[in-house]
Order: sequence, then C-alpha cells, then structure tokens
Amino acid sequence: MNDAVAGGAAVPVIDVEIWRRHLHLETDLRLFSPRQPDSGTLAMLESIHLQADDRVLDLGCGYGLVGLAAAQVIAPEQVVMVDIDPLAAAAARRNAVLNHCPGVRICRGDGPSAADTADMNKYTLILCNPPYHTDFSVARRLIEQSFPRLADGGRLVLVVKRLTWYKNKMTSVFGGVQVRMKDGYYILTAEKRPASRLQDGKPALLADVPPMAPPKRDQPRKTTRKHQKKMRRTEKRAERKSKSA
Repeated sequence: MNDAVAGGAAVPVIDVEIWRRHLHLETDLRLFSPRQPDSGTLAMLESIHLQADDRVLDLGCGYGLVGLAAAQVIAPEQVVMVDIDPLAAAAARRNAVLNHCPGVRICRGDGPSAADTADMNKYTLILCNPPYHTDFSVARRLIEQSFPRLADGGRLVLVVKRLTWYKNKMTSVFGGVQVRMKDGYYILTAEKRPASRLQDGKPALLADVPPMAPPKRDQPRKTTRKHQKKMRRTEKRAERKSKSA
C-alpha cells in the first residue's frame, strides 16, 4: 500500500494482483478496508472461476476491487457495481478509469434493486461481502432481491463470518447452499435452479418437493425401548396368570 497525493491530501493506494491481472486502486480512509484488500474478499475471489460470457453484479462494491477485477477478465460491459455510499461509488468510478474499464456500469443505491429492472434474470454471478455490523435485515433483502436477478443456473456467492443464519436464509430462498471455509471465512454459494421460483415475492420451493409416500402397511412398525419394556411386562403378567389358573 502506498499513498498518492490528490488535491494536496494523501490518498491511500492499493496495488494488487487478482486472477493474474494487476489492479491499481485509489481508496479513501472512510471506506471499508482502505489500506489493503480485505482478506475475506480475497478468500471469496479465490473460489471464483470466471467464464468469458459471465455477467457479474458486484454488491457493496466499495472502491471497486471485486467488480474491476472481474472486468479485467471478462468484458467491462458485462459488469455492474452497486454501493449505497456515494464516497464508494465515486471511488469506484475513478478506479474504473484508472484501470481502463470505462465500460463498467456503477450504480449508487441500496442492494440489487439499485440495478435496472431490465436486469431481471440477467446475471450469472452476484458477488458480495455483506456488512458484518448490521442486523440481518440488510442481508435478508440482499439475498431475496438477488434471486430474481439471476439467470437460471446463476450463482450468488457471499463471504461471511457467521454461518448459521446465512446458510438457513440462502437455503430457504434457493433450495440449497454450498459452504466452503477458507482463512476463517465461510464462502457460501447458492445456485438458481430452473425449477425454483418466487411467488408473491417469497420463495416457493415446497411445490417442487414430491409428497411423501404413504407408509407401506406390510412393513413392521419400529417400537421404542419403552414400548418394548411395556410389552415384556404384559407378557410376564400373562404367563403368571396362565400358571396360576
């Protein structure tokens, strides 16, 4: 990490190599992880293998590390970056120019809904390192709004510190989630399956689950230990009565 001078003030600068591409990023001390790439974000990126035709949405883009790394591998026009913080959006725009990715679309707004409505069923990959110090309402909205914006077969990838809530929520929306641990972080990947769908804004996955088959009557019922003891006591009483008769 070095410092550049802009307007008489020192600006933190990060030089990093991701997917064998070099990024030169000017940051801001008021943004997340301004002096070095976040280790959780790097752990997430190591799990990603981009394809030439991927369409990527970078949620909470900050100064642009994830989205610009993707833009250098695939066409910049196939990448959209979103952040609610105007400082982050401004830094990402500057870094898009610095890294020769002017075709990247950068939106200021809250979560996936900040992208155009035309982006429904569009993305093959949505990447996010959600904020750790907020309640789960932010993450809930992020996950639910990501689903309809993914193409069939598209994936939502999150890097988190707390597993249980994210795993349960992603499973409830997508029908399943893959969990991988790296460097103390959980990398969660959920795929939008063609059979999955939302009804009235809520996941409707139970319709895809076949009903349970009725129990076969010719199969013996399993008895508990308690019931077995009760049966033995009953048999012993019956034996005593037959002997006394």
